[in-house]
Amino acid sequence: MSTDVRSPLDSARRVARFTAVMYKPHYLLYGILFVLALEGMAALVSQPEVPWRPSWATMLRIVVVAFVLLYLRMVDEQKDLDYDRVHNPDRPLVTGAVSAGELRAAMGAIAVGTIGASLVLSVASGVAIAAVLAYGVFLWAVERRSAAVRDDILLNLVVTYPVQLLVAAYVLVSAIDTGEVAAGWQTAAVVAIFAGAFLQFEFARKTARERRPGEHLYSNRLGVAGSVAAILGFAALAVAVDLALVRPWEDSGARAVIAWIPPALLLIPAYGEWRFVRSDEPEHPILPAVAFVLALYLALIAQALVRTT
Repeated sequence: MSTDVRSPLDSARRVARFTAVMYKPHYLLYGILFVLALEGMAALVSQPEVPWRPSWATMLRIVVVAFVLLYLRMVDEQKDLDYDRVHNPDRPLVTGAVSAGELRAAMGAIAVGTIGASLVLSVASGVAIAAVLAYGVFLWAVERRSAAVRDDILLNLVVTYPVQLLVAAYVLVSAIDTGEVAAGWQTAAVVAIFAGAFLQFEFARKTARERRPGEHLYSNRLGVAGSVAAILGFAALAVAVDLALVRPWEDSGARAVIAWIPPALLLIPAYGEWRFVRSDEPEHPILPAVAFVLALYLALIAQALVRTT
C-alpha cells in the first residue's frame, strides 16, 4: 500500500513550482495586454466619444483572465499527457513533479475564485467565465474520446480555438455590463483582430522545415509554404480589420501616426518568414510571432488611449 500522502502545503508548493515552469512571464504579460487591448479597442469603436481608461473592473478582469489562462494551461498538461510522454518527457506532469490530482485541485480553486470575482462585476460576467472553464474541460473530454481530434491538427484547431473566443467574449460581455464598452457589431468585429494575431502565433510555433511524423505540426499537413502563407495571412487579417474599424485616413497628427502603426508591424512577421525560408533552421523562429502579438496589442492600447481623449 502506498504511503505517499502529501500535505496540502506540500501540494501547494508543487503546484507553485509547476506554475513557475509552465506559466512563463510572457503568458501573464499576454493576458494583461490582451484584456487592455481588447477592452480599449472595443471602447474606441463602440463609443469613441467617451474617454476610455482602465478601471477597477478592467483590473479585476485582468486578474481573472490571468488565472483562467493558468487553468487552461493545467488542462492542456493533462489532456496532452500521452503525447508529452513521447515528445516532451521533461514536462512536470510527465516527470511526477506534480500529480494530476494536484492540478485538478488547483483547477477547482481557480474555478471558484474566478467565477466569484466575475460575479462581483455582473451575473453575465460570472456566466461567461464559467463557460470558458467548462469548455476547457469539454476539450479534455473530447480529445480523450476522439482520436481524430487528437491526431488531426487542423480539426484540433477548429475544436480548441473557440476557447479563445470565449475568453474574448467574457472580456467584452463584462466590459459592456460595467460600462466601459457599448454593445454593437463593431464590438464583435474587434475580436477578429485578436483572432488573426493569435493564429499567426499558433501556426508559427507549430511549423518545422522537415516533416515530422507523429508530431502535431501544421507544416505536416500544409507543408512549409502553406504554414508560411497562413502565418502571413492571419497577421494581415488582424491589421486589415483594425484599419477597417479605426479608419486612420480620417485622422491627423499624433492620432494618425499611432493609427498607422499596425500596418508597419507587418514587417515583423514578414521578417520572420524571410528568415525562416532563407535559413537552415529546423523550426520556425518563435520570437517574431511573439513580438508581433505584443507590439500589436501595445499599438491597439495606444490607439484607444489617444483617440478617446
